[in-house]
Amino acid sequence: MKKSILTISILSSLASCTSVPTDESTQPLTVEDLAVQVSKDENREFSFTNKRSAYWYGRTHQDHFDEYFAGWNVATRRILSDYSLSIDGQPLLRTEADNTTVAPDCITRQWPQAKEQMRLIDNDDLIIVAVDAPDAKNISIAFDQRLIDSARGQKESLCLIPQQTPEQIIKVVPMKSADIQTEDSTLTISAQAGGFLLAYGTESHCDSLINMFRAQSDSFIDARRQRMNALLSENVPMRSNLPDLDKAMAWLTLTTDQLITCQQGKGIYAGLPWFNTYWGRDIFISLPGAALVTGQFGEAEEILRDFGRLQDRRQDSPTMGRIPNLATPDGVWYNTTDGTPRYVMETEELLRYTGDKQFLQDVYPTIIMSIEQAIARSTDEKGYLLHADADTWMDVKHEVPASPRGNRANDVQWLWYRQLMAGVHLAQLMNDTANVSKWKEKAEQLANNFEHDFCDKTDTLIYDHLNSDGTPDKQYRPNQLFCFELIGDENFKKAVTRKAWQLLAYPWGVASLEQHDRQFHPYHHWDEKYHFDDAYHNGTVWLWLNGIFMQRMIECGEVETAWQLFCNMNRQALQEGAVGSLSECADAHPRPGKQWADRSGTFLQAWSNAEQLRVWYQCFLGIQPDLLNGVVKVKPMLPKEISRLSLRVKLGKGYLNYKYEDGKFDISVSGIDAQLQLILPEEGELKDSLIPFCKPNSSLVFKFK
Repeated sequence: MKKSILTISILSSLASCTSVPTDESTQPLTVEDLAVQVSKDENREFSFTNKRSAYWYGRTHQDHFDEYFAGWNVATRRILSDYSLSIDGQPLLRTEADNTTVAPDCITRQWPQAKEQMRLIDNDDLIIVAVDAPDAKNISIAFDQRLIDSARGQKESLCLIPQQTPEQIIKVVPMKSADIQTEDSTLTISAQAGGFLLAYGTESHCDSLINMFRAQSDSFIDARRQRMNALLSENVPMRSNLPDLDKAMAWLTLTTDQLITCQQGKGIYAGLPWFNTYWGRDIFISLPGAALVTGQFGEAEEILRDFGRLQDRRQDSPTMGRIPNLATPDGVWYNTTDGTPRYVMETEELLRYTGDKQFLQDVYPTIIMSIEQAIARSTDEKGYLLHADADTWMDVKHEVPASPRGNRANDVQWLWYRQLMAGVHLAQLMNDTANVSKWKEKAEQLANNFEHDFCDKTDTLIYDHLNSDGTPDKQYRPNQLFCFELIGDENFKKAVTRKAWQLLAYPWGVASLEQHDRQFHPYHHWDEKYHFDDAYHNGTVWLWLNGIFMQRMIECGEVETAWQLFCNMNRQALQEGAVGSLSECADAHPRPGKQWADRSGTFLQAWSNAEQLRVWYQCFLGIQPDLLNGVVKVKPMLPKEISRLSLRVKLGKGYLNYKYEDGKFDISVSGIDAQLQLILPEEGELKDSLIPFCKPNSSLVFKFK
């Protein structure tokens, strides 16, 4: 950190902190401030959701975008792939737009003769395509017919019948009432009408949406923008000496919030474009970064309540007690072990952020069943939680599991321990003394066995899993960094952290398997060599794993090393791929002739974004609330590059006010009854050394199992 250790050691309590001068630029960023200009060569992806069950997926400079999930998708159904615009019969080609910007609420394309702004609105299936062409007579919109069964012109509209939902229509009308002309799937109107509205649903529903918008168009647009601005100003009014940091955190906050939807109760889409459904594991990994650190506690409560209602309660079911792995409009599946422990963990973590014990009353029966059924059905004589080969987050099957993890994966045992200990805490709050004693005993049994059975201190390895015959698996994978609460040897944990970083952490993210393993696949997609599912968890980089790796490095005092990876992710959000988003995966090795690995998987992944946000708040800023016990701990671990920072963080019904400048902190709480504990790094705790990233070995000869 760029401040003297002496200053840090002197500032050992809040009372001795020196006030930070107020920065002139303390106003929160707005959606207008966040607009990113995109060049023709970049042709970046973008997405908008309506916060209910619909999203639009496009590219900034591509005409007739034809990727599978391109266009308008509603409740997992594809209804429209793309549209194109014309002015007085001359096409407005996206590839020829002079200026294209993407903001969190709209995309704007500018040509010499016209400007287009496309946006969705909150909670309704309505798209606005505004066209400003002051010198034109007519404007036209034409629709790609790949997903359209038929089109028919009516007196005041063009109606499209989607192939996947023929019982619904897409009704296209002028923004302002005007005469129209239709031909096939093209609608032409006067330029003075201002553009087009696309409504989806039954005809009467479409008419209602259109009439409401025409009556109060500004309020529809303003309400969406104000909601986004309120999220930024309520909890993320961050300003620092690093504008790109401020912008990246604001963008990631809004694109992550974009995924909090109401498709099947409240939930979080796992990722766009194709994971527009609720995955229990993904939701609860994402919840801290998506809702807790951003102060959206009401949203978090709804998600936990609604997903708890989907718990498997069938007496004859082998998965009784589990929270769903996957919930879609078409069904619910329970084929994972790790979503259920995370549900219990996040219930406890939410209460630490809010101190609201009343919420626990609603979900406690779900928690009891989740723990009791796991004890009864899925534990062995050592207290380990048993599972199938593909019932962890490494779940892909291509004929057979591509990365089988026996029946006792290391991260599952950590999750089970955390579920039990969170259950103990919640049972104490509910005065459930019988379960406090029982669950604590189970947790202690597990912890007493884990270090002996899973830790190889000669090879500095925490076994990835135990096979069903009890033998350990020695593949070098990232899951071992989750398990530190089950290990007492601090020096061993530090050694594991350092080795894992050197073998698995690339500048573009953390790999799922060490590159010298015979099963290692350097690229997610290498079709002439293997099926992509075989690489999915066998070498492919997963950005969500960056979170636990950065956290462990920061805990070891290696802040500058973690900061390198953090900045690389912010760069992706602002300059690469989908605007404001982090991808699901990346290749482990760059392709021949490239210096940087290609992104892969979904272009916007909830847990990738959310873990970047979580680590910023909980690890770099060091904010650890425990309002259940009336304490807010703050242990800042800021990198040298940050010399000035101010922000406000929502906690409970109040705020933590956080200021830093030139080595001095001014941190306070307001509106909450809690003791603030400021813990500044001790002398020597922050290391100057930088542990190198893993270097791709281009000389390897790959022999895939």
